[in-house]
Amino acid sequence: MNELDNQRAIIDRRTLMAELDSLAQSLPDPTSPGPELVDILKRHLAAGRAEIQRRFLGNSRGAQAGLTSAHEASFLVDQLLRCLFDFTTLRAFPLGNPTIAEKLSLIAVGGYGRGELAPYSDVDILFLLPYKMSPYCEQVVEFMLYRLWDLGLKVGQATRSIEECIRQAEGDLTIRTNLLEARFVWGDRDLYEEFKKRFRKQIIKGHGEAFYQGKLAERNARHQRHGGSRYTLEPNIKEGKGGLRDLQTLLWLARFVCRVDNMQELVDQGLLTSAERATFGKALNFFWTLRHHLHYLTGRGEERLTFDLQPEIARRLGYTDHAGTKGVERLMKHYFLIAKSVGGLTRYVCAGIEARLIKRPMLRLPALGILKKELGGFPIEGGRLTIARAEHFAQHPIDLLRIFAVAQKHDVEIHPTAMTAMSHALRQIDRLRDDPDANALFLDMLVSEKGPELTLRRLSEVGVLGRFLPDFGRVVAQMQYDMYHSFTVDEHTLFAIGILARIEKGELKDEAPIASTVVKEVLSRRVLYLAVLLHDIAKGRAGDHSLLGGDVAEKLCPRLGLSAEETEQVAWLVRYHLLMSNTAFRRDIDDPKTIADFVDLVQSPERLRLLLVLTVADIRAVGPKTWNGWKAQLLRELYTRAFHLMMGGLNTTEEDRAASVIAILKRELVDWPDEDLASHAARGHSAYWLAFPPAALGRHARMIRAAEAEQRPLSVEFNVDRWRSMTEITIYTPDRQGLFSQLAGAMALCGASIVDARIVTLRNGKALDTFFVQDSEGGPFDRPARLAKLSATITRVLEAPEPTLAQLQDLPPLANPAARNFPVIPRVLIDNKASATHTVVEVNGRDRRGLLYYLTSALTKLNLQISSAKVSTFGHRAVDVFYVKDQFGLKVETESRLKTLRATLMTVLTEAEPENALQTRAVTVDSWPPVAPSSAAQ
Repeated sequence: MNELDNQRAIIDRRTLMAELDSLAQSLPDPTSPGPELVDILKRHLAAGRAEIQRRFLGNSRGAQAGLTSAHEASFLVDQLLRCLFDFTTLRAFPLGNPTIAEKLSLIAVGGYGRGELAPYSDVDILFLLPYKMSPYCEQVVEFMLYRLWDLGLKVGQATRSIEECIRQAEGDLTIRTNLLEARFVWGDRDLYEEFKKRFRKQIIKGHGEAFYQGKLAERNARHQRHGGSRYTLEPNIKEGKGGLRDLQTLLWLARFVCRVDNMQELVDQGLLTSAERATFGKALNFFWTLRHHLHYLTGRGEERLTFDLQPEIARRLGYTDHAGTKGVERLMKHYFLIAKSVGGLTRYVCAGIEARLIKRPMLRLPALGILKKELGGFPIEGGRLTIARAEHFAQHPIDLLRIFAVAQKHDVEIHPTAMTAMSHALRQIDRLRDDPDANALFLDMLVSEKGPELTLRRLSEVGVLGRFLPDFGRVVAQMQYDMYHSFTVDEHTLFAIGILARIEKGELKDEAPIASTVVKEVLSRRVLYLAVLLHDIAKGRAGDHSLLGGDVAEKLCPRLGLSAEETEQVAWLVRYHLLMSNTAFRRDIDDPKTIADFVDLVQSPERLRLLLVLTVADIRAVGPKTWNGWKAQLLRELYTRAFHLMMGGLNTTEEDRAASVIAILKRELVDWPDEDLASHAARGHSAYWLAFPPAALGRHARMIRAAEAEQRPLSVEFNVDRWRSMTEITIYTPDRQGLFSQLAGAMALCGASIVDARIVTLRNGKALDTFFVQDSEGGPFDRPARLAKLSATITRVLEAPEPTLAQLQDLPPLANPAARNFPVIPRVLIDNKASATHTVVEVNGRDRRGLLYYLTSALTKLNLQISSAKVSTFGHRAVDVFYVKDQFGLKVETESRLKTLRATLMTVLTEAEPENALQTRAVTVDSWPPVAPSSAAQ
């Protein structure tokens, strides 16, 4: 531990001991000191903690702020323990001449053993005995532990003899690691030295490789428990991949295998460079600084850098908004780059350990049945590809790519030694960017059927990918500060490549059956894979990332060897990669004009196939809960309708298609009398018959027939569709003004999340409204108790709407309070060209409970009829789209009404926002989707 500044300002042991001595003298029985002993210790502990916090907050941007505070906290506990130990052994239970069995050593282990404590860290201590527990030692240990617990310290403790320590360390990797960091605090030093001597001889000597393999396996399992990626947007800075625990693992390996006490000694041994040692120190202090802020902000041992804490920590550390990037995004990018550097340090240390200490057999290739010493010109060491000389890549730059191609082809790993050499030779890649052979090699790896995601990850991990494709390098560690995305841009892109490969192999045919089928019909795999790789390449730049990404594609694809036709196709896909999802999720795909506009932009079946597969891979890679059966269904319907229109399959009139649907329905209702069939057919109009599949129309028919026969004023039916991850709720009741809004309010009261809605008024004046809802986790709203409650709530709302819906005001506005930390610009778009018969109103704003109710209530008060609604939620942001008409069944087109409509909806969107956070935008657009520059639309 480094020398600390002005230690006595934290705690003065002589002053504390003098107070304890005075207390002991005033007590008739020091073994029963009462609360006075703990009060004295608490006062000094609180004063020391306050001083440490004052120092830290006054210098939290300093080069060693976090690590220094960790050492200061450890020093504070050291001095408290020493004073308590002396009070216990010299005042409460004094012994004139203790026997060997009565000797006791107080040892710090674990993180406390390293001399590092966060404000709310556990304090791990070992009471070390020479033999089994003596009565005297039992008294001392018990006395001390009770006082430590009374102090409020979270103490992890063990009482063991030296023999017990050795035996348990032999059988348990965690105990072995804890004891590796044992540090003498107080008591009998000779006992501690004897333990250290035996530990080195019996536990460390000759067991380096076993410890090395065990810690790496433990690390890998820990990474998987915390998401498997260092680029999760709410990282666990202690246990996550690339975090503090990974740095500590390197220290453990260095101490156990290389017999060093600190990382500087690894530099002395040639296992690290001075620059790498400096990187280690910067990363260690950065994590400790973050950890202190987390603990101080939350008042507990919080290790996750969550969305609600990130902005305040960014402010405290001085990360300001700059060049279009938020301060919090700059903080998180710094975090991810540090986490990535930890991966590099891990490779360097492991390479040195394996090269010097661990011997492995040569690689056996099962297909050849022989042992190989080299593959593709690269030596084999420990079953992994390596290089013969450190200067190899400087002499053969193309091998910076070729070694990955060989590893991919033969399904072998690359030795850390080679990875380290690559990281030191990255400048050589500048010579490869215009090399046709290098570009062809990269493209072959990208479209290979043997694990392109893994290969790209290896390329990115060592820095080759970002250097070879500088535009990709710009999005490495690029955070997307919202609650929708789960990963950084580069990590999302690599996941998308992996998902595309799985779609090709048929591994996702149950989740995405149409994409898994049409991907086999794609004419150019190179176009598809490059479009996925580049679809988000321009995120983080000023401007529309889709359009800017298309420009990147136009420059990059020829360099990679694509033809002009392929280049144009990739650029179009990148520019329009959001077209299909926006159309499926935000527009009424039952409206023929929606399909016609979509087809006008897509133009060809090949583009349609490419766009579908790209869209599925993109959405699926956003996060674990983003993709569901409902989205799959919408995309499938859009693809099918667009394909049929391209093939000339939708040239029949609406009336003819409606008649065909009615004929199919009659065959399903074969047991109905002709009179009933005719009566039911007369109730619907063409748009209704074309808005639902035959199975749903059949359910509606039976529901309506029963309701009319029994003269029920209200009928509610539920149909749980687990494949599409939603529940269809159908309500049949006399139509009235505001009905849709009231029903939306009932859904909100019961926690049902509406994802789509169809509003139908039949010719008999009855409303047949259908809601497609999910629960808060994105699954079907299907629990019987919740469905019963929803049915009862609908009844109450329709009987007494005002008092029932007033209960919405009593609910917390945000389901997740962390959403308040994300800025949302409220926006209203009004489109009179997207539909031939309706005005399309799209609103964007912060998602909150009852938002759909408040919006539809506002539309109702403006005397607008809502024909359909599309509801999407992207983390903290809601995008709701309404197809509306005025009271005469016409579009809303007069400027005065449009102005009122915008202002009214903007009021709903902004009423829950803090005044200083509001930036609003109300826009009238000419068409949907917005058309990119003409060069992209050819």
